[in-house]
Amino acid sequence: MKYLSTLLLLCFAMAVSAQAKYDIKKPFTDEKLAVFETIVKLFDGMRAGDSVMVHSVFRENPDIFTSSNNADGKPMLHRGELQKFLTAVGTPHDVVYDEPIWDVKIEIDGNLAMVWAPYAFYAGKNFSHCGVDAFLLNKNEDGWKIFHLTDTRQKEGCNIPESIKKGRDK
Repeated sequence: MKYLSTLLLLCFAMAVSAQAKYDIKKPFTDEKLAVFETIVKLFDGMRAGDSVMVHSVFRENPDIFTSSNNADGKPMLHRGELQKFLTAVGTPHDVVYDEPIWDVKIEIDGNLAMVWAPYAFYAGKNFSHCGVDAFLLNKNEDGWKIFHLTDTRQKEGCNIPESIKKGRDK
């Protein structure tokens, strides 16, 4: 009986650990949840093709960058533009742009927040690329708004959780 109790306790601990890893709302404080909801609104707007919703989570003139390697494998940093991003999201397209994230880390000090989240980007059911999103947000009377976004991009070496990949091949 002692061994059965230990085994059951171990199975329960593993299940709770897995749930905490992918159910990212549970471990957050109220303020971290408010930051996280800003990020969720961005991705909800992308999935809906709603550029107004996406625009609503950004401050005016945010910094947007992509860190990647060029065709020769040399590191590069590309500056993006919010308006081009909004146009891409809001222009009608046949597939849903979906960017699931996981293992989200949020740090807050006063009115400054940092979010670090691995992601995978899908155009419909087709995998496009993966990387990490790094957000900086500032809080004012309107709530949390993104003023800086940098992402990394690669097509290989992605460690996408099975729960995210599941159902995309159908």
